[in-house]
Amino acid sequence: MKSLLCAGLACLASLPAGAAPAMRIAPGTVARSEVVALGRDLSVEGEAKSDVAVINGDARVHGTVGGDLIVLGGSVSLADGAIVTGDVFALGGIIETAGGAEIGGRAVAYPSVGEAWLTLLEGPSLGLSDGSRVVVAAKLALLTAWLALALALLAVNGKAVLATSEWVLVEPLRNFVTGLTGVLALFLLSLALVTFVPGIAGVPLLALVVLFALLLKLWGLVAVFHAVGDLLGDKLLKRRLQPLNAATFGLLVLGAVKLSPWVGTVVWWVATFIGVGVALTTKFGRREPWLEAPPPPELVLG
Repeated sequence: MKSLLCAGLACLASLPAGAAPAMRIAPGTVARSEVVALGRDLSVEGEAKSDVAVINGDARVHGTVGGDLIVLGGSVSLADGAIVTGDVFALGGIIETAGGAEIGGRAVAYPSVGEAWLTLLEGPSLGLSDGSRVVVAAKLALLTAWLALALALLAVNGKAVLATSEWVLVEPLRNFVTGLTGVLALFLLSLALVTFVPGIAGVPLLALVVLFALLLKLWGLVAVFHAVGDLLGDKLLKRRLQPLNAATFGLLVLGAVKLSPWVGTVVWWVATFIGVGVALTTKFGRREPWLEAPPPPELVLG
């Protein structure tokens, strides 16, 4: 968790995209876990054995990606000999492939959506600067609402929230990529419903998708607040905080960071994706698979 938050803090100078040096997986290098580039370009010249995600940057692949390649707010370029064994998504950009490039799954690009995916994370833009009084007041009001939500969830189903929170620190990077994939899947599902389901018939389905995405974000972020507060309480205060106190502490820390014009946005993205990912991974704290395995066939004795 700490390493991923540090990655977010390191992106203070990386917005807009291209301001920071590109992340590079050099030839002969093997990245065995997920690779995430925030606010910068990524060049894969070696091998990434798992999923690769780029936010506010472009991805250039000359080597191998052994999972999905997801780019939000940028484009994808696959050189001759590049291999992506999974899907390739470019939301807010294009996909360019050389003749010898290989994609094992789907290739989906939505260049026209631009910054629309940010609405999934930050809400509608007011067209004002981050430091304006209206924006700061809106952020403070949202933090108050988050505190009320944390109180309500912990009071109604505290055990499940704490079970979700425990998983935040287990594999934060994997949770981040899972959340990013989930947000992208829900966004693409929404576009598909708008495009292919005619008229009023698609409205209830679209409402269900939006409601599910909202539940994932709300539940997951409260779990992240608790995990951050619990971690900081243990490291800084040398004591274990009560669940509501830990959630409040974590919310205040992340809320203070969120008020920063640049780094706050990046850290909130990281927290949101981790929250959505951990809510999906734990099934809202129930720790059970989303789909039940089919029962084994019965043996018939002759």
